[in-house]
Amino acid sequence: MDIETSVVQMAKDARKAANTIASISTQAKNKALLEMADTLVKKADYLIAENAKDLDCARQAKLSPAMIDRLTLKEATIRGIAKGLEEVAALPDPVGKVTSMWRRPNGLLVGRMRIPLGVIGIIYESRPNVTADAAALCLKSGNAVILRGGSEAINSNIAISQILRDSLISAGIPEAAIQLIPFTDRLAVNKMLELEEYIDLIIPRGGEELIRAVVKQSRIPVIKHYKGVCHVFVDENADMDMAVSICINAKVQRPGVCNAMETLLVHKNIAGKFLPAIAAAYRGAGVTLKGCKKTKEILPDVEDAREEDWGWEYLDLILSVRVVDSIDEAIEHIEKYGSLHTEAIVTRDYRNAQHFLRDVNSSTVLVNASTRFSDGFELGLGAEIGISTTKLHAFGPMGVEELTTTKFIIYGDGQIRT
Repeated sequence: MDIETSVVQMAKDARKAANTIASISTQAKNKALLEMADTLVKKADYLIAENAKDLDCARQAKLSPAMIDRLTLKEATIRGIAKGLEEVAALPDPVGKVTSMWRRPNGLLVGRMRIPLGVIGIIYESRPNVTADAAALCLKSGNAVILRGGSEAINSNIAISQILRDSLISAGIPEAAIQLIPFTDRLAVNKMLELEEYIDLIIPRGGEELIRAVVKQSRIPVIKHYKGVCHVFVDENADMDMAVSICINAKVQRPGVCNAMETLLVHKNIAGKFLPAIAAAYRGAGVTLKGCKKTKEILPDVEDAREEDWGWEYLDLILSVRVVDSIDEAIEHIEKYGSLHTEAIVTRDYRNAQHFLRDVNSSTVLVNASTRFSDGFELGLGAEIGISTTKLHAFGPMGVEELTTTKFIIYGDGQIRT
């Protein structure tokens, strides 16, 4: 079969599988997930060998260090993937859960029950761990999934997906519940995005260019997350040592990911003391600082921050810094330049913390913690299918519950409408 015909057949098979796994037992799903986790660890050497093929091609193509970091599989990485699958298995099964129930004056008992979305298409770039994470979350939530990873990770993704599919067969679950498109040609994606009769939702994971291209072309609803312009606001009542620790972690721990801080906002009343301390720590970590005029009055050696810097996702050891007059000015800055991803405040003032939580409109808002916690695994979701920065139908990191919707269920006793 040609590429288009193959993708259509995969979608048809996925739809058929989705009808079966929507009602499969929690026990069967968990058995498959645990076997997947165990087999991935046992076959770590094989996975690393397949991943090495992708890494060789990536270096020849001169991909960025951030891209190669995302692409690399190590034993610790594989153990982390397996642990994520185990945590997904341990999560409550959302399918069939009755979320509310109420009685109408006519005696009807009305409720809502969680059901799978159906068939989910995942389009992603250089992270082979997404193959396992996405498949696990879709399986646990009763959805079939069609995976289309980037060409730079093709060998890694094929190897992982085959292990996952073998575990499905062992657990008596239709193999077509997890499928990976083996073609690197863009024609496969183009065709996939047309198949609204078979695929219910598209979730792209990658850079802004990829996501905008998918949104522009897709006939299927898309969960969007264009970029992560994340902020930390250091309030005038912040604990200095805590603020330094949080700000270093938010920028330096892994700068090439979407929940890394890109702009630091500092209250003017603490700036004179805090900025020299944090600048020294950043210099030691190799971070380049770009500052506003007030920042440069305190740190004359930093680069000038341009207007475009405030909305830029660096994904690198570069940070914009702005001194603000108040918490309200910090919130206004976030509203203007943020991407609805993740924001944090460092403060000992309860009222300011509550004000920030209430009035910052992003999908994840933290008090006295690093933005790096905006992650499905860290938030107890087991893993995440992605992060949504739009409010329909989910907002923030998406786990198994966000891969379901609800239907009305109604119990009657012979009622008719008059």
